[in-house]
Amino acid sequence: MTEGSPDLLVERDGHVLTVTMNRPEARNAFSPDMLVRAADAWKLLDEDPELRVGILTGAEGCFCSGMDLKALAGGMPDDVQARWSEDPDMHWKALLRHFRPSKPIVAAVEGYCVAGGTEILQATEIRVAGDTAEFAIAEVQRGLFPLGGSTVRLQRQIGFTNAADLLLTGRRISAEEAKAIGLVGHVVPAGQALARARELADLVAANGPLAVKAVLRSMRETAGMTEADGLAHELTIGEPIIFGTKDAKEGPRAFAEKRPPVFTGE
Repeated sequence: MTEGSPDLLVERDGHVLTVTMNRPEARNAFSPDMLVRAADAWKLLDEDPELRVGILTGAEGCFCSGMDLKALAGGMPDDVQARWSEDPDMHWKALLRHFRPSKPIVAAVEGYCVAGGTEILQATEIRVAGDTAEFAIAEVQRGLFPLGGSTVRLQRQIGFTNAADLLLTGRRISAEEAKAIGLVGHVVPAGQALARARELADLVAANGPLAVKAVLRSMRETAGMTEADGLAHELTIGEPIIFGTKDAKEGPRAFAEKRPPVFTGE
């Protein structure tokens, strides 16, 4: 089933939610309607117990070229304006700056992934790029500031000097360089990013959903801690929350019985 406006497509297939930025005529730049619907999609991924993993991609061979300033300046439809008035933080939630689902997101990148496109990429966990994809955070070239979180997140993900290089020069890099510095984890032939992302999403979805959420939570919450504090905090998440669950019993049982586990999230 696919639902949503032409600006954003949301598709449920089993335990996987695929979110497609769908403005190819504007290189899938963010519009107000896209942002509202993206915020709803991330809330759905977070709250629906049947969903275990998300995929974020762009339509027609392009990921995202950032914010569409023309669309923002052109005004909003009444229903979009109403939602924005209800929650002025809507755009930051949509861009995964002020909200992160408790379940992982796999990014499938083709073509341009620049400005806000590279910023939202940093909020995903597993990243696949077609080999002709290009990445840049070019705000400084326009005298602007990348408000999507890059000055904080990027140096934590790819190291200080790599982050400084991209943020201060605004230069464009290839998929291979993005992989070399750790911005993406997989490079595949152009046009195959979504297929590979779905393979990885299916691997995640086949695992114990409570265990996946707990591992992701621990990774996020310990990222800024010392090793000693992180190890102590890890115990408060893994042992009491996971090992008493039905899924934690089902996994070893299925292994002993030489069958695939049937996880229920209990």
